[in-house]
Order: sequence, then C-alpha cells, then structure tokens
Amino acid sequence: MEPFHVMEVIKAAEERQRTHGDAIWLCAGQPSTPAPRAVREAAARVIADQVLGYTPALGVRALRETIASHHRRTGLEVTADDVVVTTGSSGAFTLLFLAAFDPGDTVVMARPGYPAYRNTLQALGCRVLELDCGPATRYQPTLQMIMDLPEPPAGVIIASPSNPTGTIIDPDEFAAIAHWCAERDVLLVSDEIYHGISYGRPTASAWQASREAVVIGSVSKYFSMTGWRLGWMLVPEALQRPIELLAGNLTICPPATSQAAAVAAFSDEARAELDGHVTRYAANRDLLLDRLSGLGVTEVAPPDGAFYLWCDVSALTEDSSQWCADALAATGVAMTPGVDFDAVRGREFVRLCFAGTAQEMQESMDRLEGWLHR
Repeated sequence: MEPFHVMEVIKAAEERQRTHGDAIWLCAGQPSTPAPRAVREAAARVIADQVLGYTPALGVRALRETIASHHRRTGLEVTADDVVVTTGSSGAFTLLFLAAFDPGDTVVMARPGYPAYRNTLQALGCRVLELDCGPATRYQPTLQMIMDLPEPPAGVIIASPSNPTGTIIDPDEFAAIAHWCAERDVLLVSDEIYHGISYGRPTASAWQASREAVVIGSVSKYFSMTGWRLGWMLVPEALQRPIELLAGNLTICPPATSQAAAVAAFSDEARAELDGHVTRYAANRDLLLDRLSGLGVTEVAPPDGAFYLWCDVSALTEDSSQWCADALAATGVAMTPGVDFDAVRGREFVRLCFAGTAQEMQESMDRLEGWLHR
C-alpha cells in the first residue's frame, strides 16, 4: 500500500512544534475546534453512568434514528434501517469496498482525489481508474468522461465537496451520473462527509437521484469530531446484510462512547456552535485567497466547500514536496504537497487547510511572504 504522505507532513510538523514551538498547521484536514459542548457533556455523562460495552454491529438504534432524522431535514426519505454506523468514514469505505467489489473490479475516481480511496481499493485487489479532472470541469468528473470509458466500471466515487479541491459538483451533472450508474448496475459511492461546510453553492446528495447509491457521512468535519472515529453510510437494502456481517467480524462495533455522545451533535444547540465554525472558515478562505496572490500563487481551485485550497505552485517550484519541506524548515508553516492527491501533476500543487484561527492564517501568510521575498 502506498503511504498517505500527509501523515509524514504531520509527523514533521509535530517535530517542528517540539523543537521550535512555532508550527502552524495548514496540513491536517481537520477542524481546529473541539467537539460541540453538548457532545462533550453527553460523553461525560455516559462515561460516568453507562457500562459502554459492545453495541450492535450497525450502531445503536438511537444514533441511527438521529442520523436518519438529520437526512430527512434535507428532504431525503431515510429511516434508521437505511443507516449503518461505522468506525469513521474510513471504516465505512473499507466495509463497503469489501462488500461491493471483487478483486479485479474497476472503480473510477477523480484525479486529484482523496488518496485513501485509491490505496484501499488497490490493497483489496481492485483496479483504480482515475479521471483527469481540471479547471474546465471544476475538478469534478462528468458523465461524458464516464461514458467514454471502454466499458462500465464496477463503481464510481464522487466526493462533493471534494478533498483536496473543495469543489462541489453541479447538481444536474451529479443526478445524471447517478441515473446512469443505476441503469447499468454501477455502484455510485457518494462521499458527502463535508456536507454542512459550503459557501453559497448547493450540495446535492446522491440519494436525491438514486437510492441504489451509497452515501458516506461522518462526524469528523462539519461536526468537529475527527478523533471520535465515527461515520455512517446510507446503504441500499441489498448491501445491508453483507456489510453487517463484515462489520461484526472486522470491528465488532463502532466506538460506544462516541455513538452515545454523537446523538447530541445533531441538536439545535450543537448546530448553532458548528455553524459559527463555518462562518470562520469562510472568512479564512477569503483571507487566504486575498493573500496568496502576494506569494505568486494565482491559480486556485474554486473553494466551494470543505476547508481546503488546492493551489498551483508551479511558478514557485517543480517539486512541491521539497518546497513544503523547505517552507516548514524556514517558517514553521506546514503544508501538504499535492503528490498524495495527484500522482501525475501533484508536484505542481499544494493543499492548504484553512480550518484554523484567523490569526494563524494571517501569521502563516506573513511568514511565507517574508521567506519567499527574502
């Protein structure tokens, strides 16, 4: 399996923090805030009052009901029986790929795209076909790209908002892909873990167009609960039992404490707190976009959602991995080189995460500007 290179950057940033105490983290794709207060208070209560043993493999009923209600608020017809709770969205992908695909199957994804899709599928013996997606299609795949393949694949993965680009697929294009996949028995996997973090552009769900798709959700991003390791899937009936059998064997159940506490994450109190984070992300996005031109970075993917900027740094370097390492050594600013997300052109790109504080964003740009203009 290929390494997830961002983990090496995080390790280097931790060492910088240990030796210099001045690291600024634009590398890790996670909120800089703790779980909502309501979640932390709920966790304290369940730790004090409950045994917290094994739960059902598909998750506790109360959380599945809450997640179904969360989706019904967006207009989807979802019941608790449609919901599978997992150990993070990463656990969801592993269970789904094992249940749905056989060794040798072809699965399509965008390039640039999240590397764990590719690495996990390849480790399971699948063939990954990456579609070259650039500015002309907002870094998202199109139905025409998929139709131009020699034969229909076993699966198609769509991430919207996307990691690393933050772009959101056009709803009509998304619906067309979903219908095409359903008609040809191609499994559409819709990664929707960044839903809730968007900046004026609507986010569509695959289940608005086809209930034959699988929707992936998570408490890690909008809900600011990355380390709680809790995700979920909306799963067609045919896949529910195979996934349940795999889950019972591979993980037994998702973390019990996280499940019990996460019910509070969907409360109105928690949502008010979380929406405040999104307001801060939007301000940070605008701040970085304004400052990056002063660094000579003028080509950036349209950041419709999530909390990333996918930046073309080819005017500054031919090797973004070395450039990021040099920047960290000189300034303490940790950035993620694009090689994780694009094996073809990734050396020309970096990904910046703007989930930190406004002060950190401003300070990071000040340091990089001073370094580049020295």
